[in-house]
Amino acid sequence: MVMVTIEWDDSGGADGRGGVSLLDQTQLPMRTEHRLVCTTDGLVSAIRELAVRGAPALGVAGALGVVVAMDEGAREGWDVAAVQAAVDRVRRARPTAVNLARGVDRVRPLMSQGRDAVLGAARRLAAEDEAANRELSRRAADWLLDRTDRERMRVLTHCNAGTLATTAWGTALGVVRELRNRDRLEFVYVDETRPLLQGARLTAYELADEGIPHAVQVDGAAASTILRGLVDCAVVGADRVAANGDVANKVGTLGVALACHDAGVPLLVAAPWSTVDLDTADGSSIEIEERDGDEVVRCGGVRTAPQGSPGFNPAFDVTPARLVDAVATERGVLEPRAGRTPGAAHVPSP
Repeated sequence: MVMVTIEWDDSGGADGRGGVSLLDQTQLPMRTEHRLVCTTDGLVSAIRELAVRGAPALGVAGALGVVVAMDEGAREGWDVAAVQAAVDRVRRARPTAVNLARGVDRVRPLMSQGRDAVLGAARRLAAEDEAANRELSRRAADWLLDRTDRERMRVLTHCNAGTLATTAWGTALGVVRELRNRDRLEFVYVDETRPLLQGARLTAYELADEGIPHAVQVDGAAASTILRGLVDCAVVGADRVAANGDVANKVGTLGVALACHDAGVPLLVAAPWSTVDLDTADGSSIEIEERDGDEVVRCGGVRTAPQGSPGFNPAFDVTPARLVDAVATERGVLEPRAGRTPGAAHVPSP
């Protein structure tokens, strides 16, 4: 199955100029549905609802969102200030993942050249994402295999960092695919990833489709699985990597990292260089998005906690660099625990 997470669809739309076609991830795995988004409000809602999610995919959403704002402005007769305000709304839709803002910022300077110039740049960004993901997966697999004498590796993942979180191939799941393609993968333990179950709904969906051996486990089982010696590495994605190597990722990643550290199991973060934020010195400066508490106290629309019990729902946590063995990017593999961090002088060149 070929999944296209996000792309510009030239057909249809309010004025025949097309819109952003999104694979609606809130419906998976039960239904495969696409949304055609032609308004700023619609795109912001899709981002906040997690119809489109994952740092690299959000970068492309940000870039295409500038085209949406320009087209909407032309239809509605907005002035320049109103179009720019709409672009700002897209840029701020989710604060933790740096790629969303970077996608907007990459194409925004081209607005004076017209919407076709912006659309072309957004499409190039999508193509670059796939190439980066494949290269970082190759580098990550090399790094992992250099550190094991096992014929085939047992991997633990947290959240979804596959094709569904990118434009193609994936980051953490891209590493899994690379190991599979080299016949060096044995099994994948998939954390269900509360509260929205991106692991159970999305990662397992991708692995099952490709026939990759795996099992879904509750998040609370991850530490035990690691300490029992059932996995050889944990591979996760990232929404932002600070200059010192601190990593923001889906909440629960920190618990996986602590267990890996105690067990001596490598924790590898797979992320394109666009997720590295050298302007953020460390994790203390990363804004942690807090979502509606109902996502915690309800499941499938049914309340699972007493009426008087509110939910606390941070969407991300920050794993300190001292717990991160490697950050694999398309430019090379950094080793924060060993002092080789993104902000160090020896960062690999593009």
